[in-house]
Amino acid sequence: MPDDLAAQIAKKKGQLAQLRSVKASGVVRTEANGDSVTYQPAADLRRAESDLLREISELEAQAGGNLSRRRTRQVVMTGRSGW
Repeated sequence: MPDDLAAQIAKKKGQLAQLRSVKASGVVRTEANGDSVTYQPAADLRRAESDLLREISELEAQAGGNLSRRRTRQVVMTGRSGW
């Protein structure tokens, strides 16, 4: 089962990479694995990207149990007051 999930995750990540390259190039039609998809407005591309990201995170959560992505932030402070 983990191999099946890993294959699904890899497939979704491939789709996401292709979608992002299509989005960056401005092309509205793409073909992968014999499937052809035509996106009309840019909103469709954003919605499809959002859906793929959600599906990938759900699959990763299933594969890794409680391991899920979390947002992190690094704060760097500099000053000249001598502290």
